[in-house]
Amino acid sequence: MRNMVRAHIFVKGLVQGVGFRWSMRAVAKRLGVKGWVRNLPDGRVEAVLEGPEERVREVIEWARRGPPLAVVEDVEVRWEEYKGEYEDFEIRF
Repeated sequence: MRNMVRAHIFVKGLVQGVGFRWSMRAVAKRLGVKGWVRNLPDGRVEAVLEGPEERVREVIEWARRGPPLAVVEDVEVRWEEYKGEYEDFEIRF
């Protein structure tokens, strides 16, 4: 079995109103990463990513750039214990 991991990330910058959540969902689904993404009231985007370590790291690297209109200033990554609790990748509202 692959090395399964969980990352809880917070993305800071111009990341709301630019298609960030929808783009992240598309990237995560393409890579087979499970979890969720949502906007926070303070202007950041928060996400939980679960899956094979190399795939989760690919989504994190994508988040450092974001979609074309985003201006990412920082990505905080908190590694957590893998739980395997998600069946898909969803946008939370």
